[in-house]
Amino acid sequence: MKSTWILVGVAAATALLVLGGCAASRISTAAQLARESEPFQHNPPNATLRLLIVGDSTGVGTGASAPRNSLAGLLAQAFPRLAIDNLAQDGATFEGVVKQLQRDTVRYDAVLIQAGGNDVIRLRGDEAMRADIERAIALAAGRADRVLVMPAGNVGNAPFFFPPLSSLMSSRAERLQGFVKAAAQQHGAVYIDLFKDAAKDPFANNPGLHAADGLHPSDAGYRIWFDEIMRQADLPTLLARAR
Repeated sequence: MKSTWILVGVAAATALLVLGGCAASRISTAAQLARESEPFQHNPPNATLRLLIVGDSTGVGTGASAPRNSLAGLLAQAFPRLAIDNLAQDGATFEGVVKQLQRDTVRYDAVLIQAGGNDVIRLRGDEAMRADIERAIALAAGRADRVLVMPAGNVGNAPFFFPPLSSLMSSRAERLQGFVKAAAQQHGAVYIDLFKDAAKDPFANNPGLHAADGLHPSDAGYRIWFDEIMRQADLPTLLARAR
């Protein structure tokens, strides 16, 4: 199943990326990182809270040097009594997130959605994106009292893209952020805002925050995301019982 997601994602995006000037080596590196990645999960015997992670490669932790350095891994280190089930898959769009959430009806204390980059890159239509985002957040709200939605930031700022494709990706990413924010407000979810213009985006100004493919976060990049979710979602309070 994992290899299928990777192949679908690469096939859907490769022609567009090549035409946009993206280096073939980076496309190959991104695919290799995806093949090597494994979603971090954590099942401590003394767990006091349960978190479900759904989403794409950023939920898997692709680009991190080891699963423990992904966002999920960093959360487990900060909250050692937090059980983490991770259904994220490389290549997943928000439509894929819907399917992940439909697998079962187990209740959790919180659900974290990490998705959006593939919807942007694959040029999915606005109405399809909006509908899948709304459905995914609604389903997540049925699985937990607290839902956190953390879409990828300004995708166009990634070194993976060159002009003029980078501008197109930034524009699409900004629209997706708007869809996510609106759906989060509608369903009482917490929206984690990672979108920044290039001048203020640490990912645009520090190459070390990206993995070797110039697209996924590195260990340092996931640490930036960890700091953002801790602050914007007030996780020290929300997950205090899992310390």
